[in-house]
Amino acid sequence: MHKSLLSVIALGLTAGAGLAAEAPAAEISNGLVRAKVHLPDGRTGFYRGTRFDWSGVISDLQFSGHNYYPQWFDRMDPKVKDFVYEGAAIAASPCTAATGPADEFRTPLGYEEAKPGGTFVKIGVGVLRKTDSAAYDSFHLYEIVDGGQWKVSKTGSSVEFVQRLNDRATGYAYLYKKTVSLTKGQPQMVLSHSLKNTGKAAIRSAVYNHNFLYLDRQPPGPDFVITFPFDVHTPQVPPMAEVRGNQVRYTKILAGEEHVQMPVSGYGAEAKDYDIRVENQAVGAGVRITGDRPITRIYLWSIRAPLSVEPYVNVEIQPGAEFTWKIVYDYYTMPTGGR
Repeated sequence: MHKSLLSVIALGLTAGAGLAAEAPAAEISNGLVRAKVHLPDGRTGFYRGTRFDWSGVISDLQFSGHNYYPQWFDRMDPKVKDFVYEGAAIAASPCTAATGPADEFRTPLGYEEAKPGGTFVKIGVGVLRKTDSAAYDSFHLYEIVDGGQWKVSKTGSSVEFVQRLNDRATGYAYLYKKTVSLTKGQPQMVLSHSLKNTGKAAIRSAVYNHNFLYLDRQPPGPDFVITFPFDVHTPQVPPMAEVRGNQVRYTKILAGEEHVQMPVSGYGAEAKDYDIRVENQAVGAGVRITGDRPITRIYLWSIRAPLSVEPYVNVEIQPGAEFTWKIVYDYYTMPTGGR
């Protein structure tokens, strides 16, 4: 099944409304928040790239009349490297065509040691085939040799994903659990993760959430305010953005191929700095993102569609040990209008 992934994608299937409607998904709700959670499937899944974790790709999260994670690209194109602009449309590659809070384990396991034709491991995806001696490229669609064993358990307000994987060729093996749950009585979503090292080799990587926020399909602009619990530092403030103390703001609405991308620093070594707010004053809605592990890197990536604040957490797990982390999303509304 997994070797057929490349040929299936090569048929030119689009990840627009048609594929999204056919892809397996779970609808969850707690009465306040409703969300669509896509399920892993090598043949018909919404996301079948080799970059992002296949569990818990989220779209169409609705709260109080606002949609936080509508699809930001118009179609998926296997010929595209990352994403490209096609006039008013955006085409994304199979590896980038994800939505909502999408996790990626940035550093693959065993890639440097593998010879061309050998295998390495991408957590949340599977055992992949190394194509050549070039450096690892997260935008490259690698052959999936073994996608592991997936088990999905659903309730009305949660979805639990479990992936077991063992690559005997490299010594890497793990038990990965991720639960997407909506908190009872609160406009809140929680991503709970655990990763147990069941192999012979230590697991060392970094995991971040891309957070493809596309609130009510509003492009990043002066109505958006990004607030951190620390004063923001960056080597160079890009055009169309400005830093005001602990906030990042946009000086104009991004259009065409304009973008704002920059590393963010100023955080400390404690988890309390994993506390980010993104608000849109015009539509009167926002989200607070908090984590229970210290941040090791933050990157802001935004184009004319999504606004993505990407916090990283380091992962180091010795054989037999387990690592857990949690990300909490609190959704809220506020009066419209500028400050």
